[in-house]
Amino acid sequence: MFEALFVLAGLVAGGGTGYLLHRHISAKKVGDANDLAKRIVEEARKEADALKKELRLQAQDEIYSQKKEQEQEFKNRESELKKQETRLQEKEERLESKLEKVAGKESEVNQMEKRLIKLEKELEDRREDLDRLWDEHDQKLQEISGLTKEEAREQLMTEIESRTRHEAGKMVRAIEMEAKETADKKAKEILSLALQRYAGEYAGEHTVTAVTLPSEDMKGRIIGREGRNIRALEAATGVDLIIDDTPETVVLSAFSPLRREVAKLALERLIHDGRIHPARIEDIVKKVEQELEVKLREIGEQATFDVGVHGIHPDLIKLLGQLQYRTSFSQNVLHHSLEVAFLCGIMAAELGLDEKQAKRAGLLHDIGKAVDHEIEGPHATIGADLAKKHGESKAIVHAIAAHHEDVPPQSILANLVQAADSLSGARPGARKELLENYVKRLEELEGIATGFRGVAKAYAIQAGREIRVMVDSDRVGDDDTYVLCKDISEKIENNMTYPGQIRVTVIREKRAVGYAK
Repeated sequence: MFEALFVLAGLVAGGGTGYLLHRHISAKKVGDANDLAKRIVEEARKEADALKKELRLQAQDEIYSQKKEQEQEFKNRESELKKQETRLQEKEERLESKLEKVAGKESEVNQMEKRLIKLEKELEDRREDLDRLWDEHDQKLQEISGLTKEEAREQLMTEIESRTRHEAGKMVRAIEMEAKETADKKAKEILSLALQRYAGEYAGEHTVTAVTLPSEDMKGRIIGREGRNIRALEAATGVDLIIDDTPETVVLSAFSPLRREVAKLALERLIHDGRIHPARIEDIVKKVEQELEVKLREIGEQATFDVGVHGIHPDLIKLLGQLQYRTSFSQNVLHHSLEVAFLCGIMAAELGLDEKQAKRAGLLHDIGKAVDHEIEGPHATIGADLAKKHGESKAIVHAIAAHHEDVPPQSILANLVQAADSLSGARPGARKELLENYVKRLEELEGIATGFRGVAKAYAIQAGREIRVMVDSDRVGDDDTYVLCKDISEKIENNMTYPGQIRVTVIREKRAVGYAK
């Protein structure tokens, strides 16, 4: 028990000692904490004071800079206001100056208005005096001349018109002389423009050939893969192939009828054969061209045989065959040449001339039309050069050259060929023109010409392609013929429809007749 009490006392004494020790330690910690807190608070206070000072300095700087900017802005605005004030002041001064000038001008205008009123009154008085003097002058002129005012005016207008027409005639003659010098160049320009703009019924009817296909699927085979077949055919023949929505039809387009014929025959053979590829196309086109040359020669030989002319150069015979594929005013040129040959032969026989020579000239007279699309110049001149080159006689060459008066005819044979050519072209129906329309057109043409003052007679010749006008030499002068020719041409252009062109020739003849007694 004593031990227990002793232990208990020890525990109590130890607990008290521990408690005191713990309390001492706690008090020390509290004091340290208070010191730490004081230091922290003091440091915080110092930092706050420093931050406060810094913020105050920044605020002062910001206020200072803003103040400075505002002062600068105020200065700028003040400067701008001063400038505006200066400009407004200058404008005001200018306006005042203008107002002064306007006031001065207004005063001048008022003075001028007064002077104008005065001048108007003076002019009105003078006008009345002039009218009175003019009436007296007219009265005296009428008494002296014995003509009224209307008669004098009509006589003066007639004289002025006559003088003006005379001057106009001179001007027209000068213009035509100048035009002849530049005719070749102008003609080429007109032809080039015509070719560029050319599109009409003639192109549709005479420059295309239609080929019928057995089926619509054949179009794809003609075109070929990526168009190689159609390109090969166009390159080999020189013809454009038009494949459109027209059912079972391919259109061949080219100005040359021979090329179209080659392309047509080659395409028909390819369709019949069924093998259509570039190599086969080239072979077929070459064969067709060779066969066509033989055919052209046979056509030419048949024409010479029909006419009864022999000894013509083979190249000319081939060109005669090409005329089978040429037309002139819708008339087949080879048939026309045969007609001219027969007509020449008949007329030569009636006159007792060489009939075979006349037929030869008539057959070859249009030979130049076979190549006139390749060689520049009129077909008569081209034909004469070809005939001379291939050994034809001078008489034949001259007859060919002169049948359209490109050179003046100087032999009976040339006149025969010219007459036969006109007869063949003028024959009603030869160029798809009805007799009634043909006669009506000639009468209308002559009626237009005879409707002009001073025209005595008018004759339409060469199937209406030329009109010759005879004038009264007493009423129409040399210079007036140019004006009359121009007036007739313009009236024909405005009132008639015709193919090609019409040549207007005005003829003035002065005859002096005397008698010896």
